[in-house]
Amino acid sequence: MIIGKSKREIEKMRASGQLVGRVLQTLREMVEPGITTMELDREAEKMIRDAGALPTFKGYNGFPYSICASVNEQIVHGFPSDYKLKEGDIFSIDCGATLEGFVGDSATTVPVGKVDDEWLKLIQVTEECLERAIRQCHPGNHLGDIGWAVQEHAEANGYSVVRDYVGHGIGRRMHEDPQIPNYGRPGLGPKIKAGYVFAIEPMVNLGSHYTKLLNDGWTVVTLDGLPSAHAEHTIAITEDGPEVLTLAASTVSV
Repeated sequence: MIIGKSKREIEKMRASGQLVGRVLQTLREMVEPGITTMELDREAEKMIRDAGALPTFKGYNGFPYSICASVNEQIVHGFPSDYKLKEGDIFSIDCGATLEGFVGDSATTVPVGKVDDEWLKLIQVTEECLERAIRQCHPGNHLGDIGWAVQEHAEANGYSVVRDYVGHGIGRRMHEDPQIPNYGRPGLGPKIKAGYVFAIEPMVNLGSHYTKLLNDGWTVVTLDGLPSAHAEHTIAITEDGPEVLTLAASTVSV
């Protein structure tokens, strides 16, 4: 069952979302060759707790860290570690915070130093996929419109979309109904209604869409070893259209 949110509940989600946006903005600014992904995890946890919130990911189904830190061929759910980011890497950061009982969830992929143009384009197209998906979040549209917006743009640029992991509804819990695939057909699936809140998160691969789960039970990588990019925002559906909740300061309708 898809749980609609009241205006008051969306206000609370806006606060948690903006906190996540500030955290990701800070982490983006910290990314440089030589920094470890664990240092970024510690900074994220400190910022979240200093704001009176909880790092949603930490302890979630046993996940031991405050961010997911995925490098190059790692798609999602990577563990922070003593790995030092190096020139030419691309680094996906996924972060969630729970404030006053409501969750914000967002992700971004950051180039480390000078990065190959082909990899930079992958990041750019992934961000464009997210923007196109958000534009479909109007009352009366269908979930299939969101997935198609991602799939069509990614595939038009020669990329593939991950099919094994999807976006989701969000609210008092990080994962609520519905599941929101990054592929689909226009006009199919449940209708989108005002009050719904979605975490939309394109995961786009340079090569094939096939994935592999590593032995840690969490880290997902591309089967062919080629890089992947990830972008995510928490989106509230209003009568006037979509509102991006996970920006650092202000909110924007698309």
